[in-house]
Amino acid sequence: MNILKIAFRELIGMFIDDGALALFSLLLVLGVGLAVETMLIGPTAGAVLLVAGCLVILAESVMRAARRTFRR
Repeated sequence: MNILKIAFRELIGMFIDDGALALFSLLLVLGVGLAVETMLIGPTAGAVLLVAGCLVILAESVMRAARRTFRR
């Protein structure tokens, strides 16, 4: 029974562990969506910004997690 609790915690942790990742991703999508909708940038530029922004956000999240892991 204990192994099920651990597995369940790990599964849930994969989705809600990094709140900053989710928040920054939502802000990126919102910002780029508004910029495309108001025609400040074109759809192609918006797609490029989304991909680049997601990669930057993911890299920052991985580096933050690595720092946390190595401190332990």
